[in-house]
Amino acid sequence: MTNEAPLAVIAAGGTGGHMFPAQALAETLLARGWRVKLSTDARGARYAGGFPNAVEIEQRASATFARGGPLARAVVPFRVLGGVIGATLRMLGDRPKAVVGFGGYPSIPALTAATLLRIPRMIHEQNGVLGTVNKLFAKRVTALACGTWPTRPIPEGVQALHVGNPVRGAVLERAGAAYIPPGDYPMNVLVIGGSQGARALSDNVPPALAALPDGLRRHITVAHQARDEDGERVRAFYDEHGIRAEVEPFFSDVPRRMAEAQLVISRSGASSVADLSVVGRPAILIPYPYATADHQAANAQALVDAGGAIRIPERQLNPAMLAEHVASVLDNPDGALQMARASLSTGKPEAAQTLADMVEALAYGHTLA
Repeated sequence: MTNEAPLAVIAAGGTGGHMFPAQALAETLLARGWRVKLSTDARGARYAGGFPNAVEIEQRASATFARGGPLARAVVPFRVLGGVIGATLRMLGDRPKAVVGFGGYPSIPALTAATLLRIPRMIHEQNGVLGTVNKLFAKRVTALACGTWPTRPIPEGVQALHVGNPVRGAVLERAGAAYIPPGDYPMNVLVIGGSQGARALSDNVPPALAALPDGLRRHITVAHQARDEDGERVRAFYDEHGIRAEVEPFFSDVPRRMAEAQLVISRSGASSVADLSVVGRPAILIPYPYATADHQAANAQALVDAGGAIRIPERQLNPAMLAEHVASVLDNPDGALQMARASLSTGKPEAAQTLADMVEALAYGHTLA
């Protein structure tokens, strides 16, 4: 691909919640003949392994006041300024047609540089609550695209468009995959905790599954994503109770496992909810209670309202309650099938294409849909 191809700079923070939709947009724009650069920090670069090789990764210095002690916070403005200067110089040398921010403090340098240079720019908010950085830039960009609806709070005078959360190609390949309802045969339960707070799932899911009636428990195979420090005890518990289980800190093939699952037990990060709705699977969602402005509870709302998921606040979570909910899904094939269909009805598998359409309209001065 030559430098004559239009360039899009995608700016995203270093978590899967920001990176997965950014990766989906990158894949889509590359397929349309664009060049793509990812602007992030050193932490974000560690989460960028799934991006296509054609994406150039630029590390920019950034920081947040929310972490570290007094000395670390004192140098935040200087680190951010250094990142902005670096991003500005790069954009002067290779001017993007559009800049897209996906939130997180590592997106600040690229969005600030684009603002200073008056480059067309937009942001995408994945969660049901507008993040701090996106809130900062909401009035400084041309468009605000939302992955979860309704998104709150939308600043006065800002038009927000509900496009959905883009999902990666590996998820799209399994969009609407046929669901095999639970029954008197092997069943898969997928447990994914996200990058934060998975300990609550490791504490409650194994004893909940062990408490299931024998007729259910003997058919279950579990894939459980657990933190390194929890993995050994979780694995030992499953072994002691005769439950077939694969316990790992990270599964690289979550889309496949999700497509093969009869039930998914998960946090309700925006990307996890989007994947569930595109594949179409029944879920029990336990929102991470310390997420900013309780945005994980907001993320789960559409799935819960549609009947595709059961939401349990962590403060109410215990093995006995969870076992009841698991049994209510796995011991009710018709109800589980209805949940799978309801989940699928909320999905937006076209989100990456819609967002790419917006980027192209923005870049060439066309009216945004």
